[in-house]
Amino acid sequence: MSSVIITKLSEKDIQDRGIKQWPIWEKEVSEFPWYYDSTEHCYILKGDVIVTTPDGEYRFGAGDFVTFPKGLSCHWKILEPVRKHYNFE
Repeated sequence: MSSVIITKLSEKDIQDRGIKQWPIWEKEVSEFPWYYDSTEHCYILKGDVIVTTPDGEYRFGAGDFVTFPKGLSCHWKILEPVRKHYNFE
């Protein structure tokens, strides 16, 4: 299984992918386990998050484009309330 991928996108990439039309998800400071039954792409609008996976710890926040692979089991720790656009494959 591939791991979490964190990248930065240009404004053109954001427009080309239609990210601003994706649904928005928000969550308060919290911790919870999560399993991805499909690949998720998300663009973080605000927040500070640490996701722990079997292959390591990933920290991301505003401006990051994050891909979570299908089949990933992980633990989310939201340090600052998160707001993100998301899309599932």
